[in-house]
Amino acid sequence: MLVSSLSNQSGAAIASVAFPTIGPVGVVAVRQWVAAVLLLAVGRPRLRSFTAAQWRPVLGLAVVFAAMNLSLYSAIDRIGLGLAVTLEFLGPLTVALAGSRRRLHLGCAVAAAAAVAVLLRPEPSTDYFGIGLALLAAVCWGCYILLNRTVGERLPGAQGSAAAALVSGALYLPIGIAVLLRHRPTPTAAACALAAGVLSSAVPFLSDLLALRRVPAHFFGVFMSVNPVFAALIGLVALGQQLPAVSWLAVLVIVAANTVAVGTAAHPRRPAKVRKPGGPARGGGR
Repeated sequence: MLVSSLSNQSGAAIASVAFPTIGPVGVVAVRQWVAAVLLLAVGRPRLRSFTAAQWRPVLGLAVVFAAMNLSLYSAIDRIGLGLAVTLEFLGPLTVALAGSRRRLHLGCAVAAAAAVAVLLRPEPSTDYFGIGLALLAAVCWGCYILLNRTVGERLPGAQGSAAAALVSGALYLPIGIAVLLRHRPTPTAAACALAAGVLSSAVPFLSDLLALRRVPAHFFGVFMSVNPVFAALIGLVALGQQLPAVSWLAVLVIVAANTVAVGTAAHPRRPAKVRKPGGPARGGGR
């Protein structure tokens, strides 16, 4: 998950280099096509054998995948990598906190909300549309986690991921071709878009799917906490995007809130086993 996060944020930084030439839409289109080709080669989905119950989460994942990438890259273009990814991270944080009634988790939610308020403090240069795009990406990321888990349960190997990538790439064919014909990519822009497809789509998409099959969702959430930090650091080092000290503090508060929320939910207490008279001990579980 650490390698996946570093790959994802590095790919986003590289992709931003191509924004002035082909825009976020062109970059996302190329990224989706690259992901589709690579994942089809790895997953080799047997599309004709998919049942309706298997196609439903695959189609949902394809739409969410396409919308998440476009909204995030558009947000990065407007408000920078660190802030965009931090706001997007509210998606998995919400998944981690959903349904909990513990006071500690309520405190995590309040702390995260306060940190978001600091990040979104009104200023003359505040780009509210860019912020809205990042929050839309957050919603998509939360849905991505849930759908990816369902796809992993219903389809073997990487077949579900490959099928979702294929559908997502097909959705971008008409608009992507139109954008690239209108804004001809330079060799540098094309190379950056292709690199983004490998680093930010194929690698994280497969590793997320495989990880969710091997570790509980709360552990996955803990590992994903490094994303805003990596994004802010890569934005600073590679793109020269500086965040004020108070914004860095807000980023760390959001990361800490997620870590505490999912970490304390990692080992829920089980009810004690009850021994019936004359019978063996009985308990839940499989």
